Parts: sequence; C-alpha cells; structure tokens
Amino acid sequence: MKIQIINGPNLNLLGVREPEVYGGQSFVDYLERLRVNNPGIEIGYFQSNVEGEIINKIQEAGFESDGIILNAGGYTHTSVAIRDAIKAVTAPVVEVHISNVHAREEFRHHSLLSAVCLGVIAGFGTDSYRLALNALVGAKE
Repeated sequence: MKIQIINGPNLNLLGVREPEVYGGQSFVDYLERLRVNNPGIEIGYFQSNVEGEIINKIQEAGFESDGIILNAGGYTHTSVAIRDAIKAVTAPVVEVHISNVHAREEFRHHSLLSAVCLGVIAGFGTDSYRLALNALVGAKE
C-alpha cells in the first residue's frame, strides 16, 4: 500500500511554532516513527507553503497512491483550487488537523475541503495522521 502525506503552510515549523497548540515534536521525527510502526506501507511525505505546489502534488499522488492524508493548514478554509484538485483525483483523501479547529477561532470552523474528502480527523495532535492512515487502510480492505 502506498500513502502520500501532504502538509501545507507552516507545518514545516512543527515543534517550533505554537507548541501549546501543535506540540513540541517536529513532523520529521513523528514521520519516522509512523513509518517504523507501519512497515508494510510506503508512506511518502511532501510539505509546501505554496498552494500551487500542493495542488501539483495532489494531482500527482492522486493517481499513483492508494490514499492521501492532507493537512492543508490555512488553505483548508480558503482554497477552492485545492478542493477541485481533490475532486479530480481517484485516490481517497483524509483531511487532517493537529489541533481541534472547532475549539479555535471561528474562521477555522469551516472547511472547503471536508465535503470532498473521505473523512476528517482533527484534534489528536500528530496522532491524527496515524488515525488517518488507519482509516485509509480500513477503506482499502
């Protein structure tokens, strides 16, 4: 099984940015543990602060992968273009958020992406990615 993780803006700063919200661990450290704990799954990783690059990666992975785990960061609430890219590909996409976006500012309560994703996981810290991976594995079975 091949799963692609795509992280959006500012997620390259995990472990440094607002640790009280996002935790103190870098994503690279978390990803290493996720791969070790899932040896039968090829887990790709991509991060960009640029909307067009995220769209390009969704289009690429969306026809080559068994699923995509997407944390679009702030683009979750603003990007019709990312929504359209998700709709255009065949791989299922799980929307992920590290924080509970519904317990934060009002503008974070609405996602343009949720309706075109297989599901949404939010609020479990970086463990949200493991939960999304489990959901994609379960959907494939």
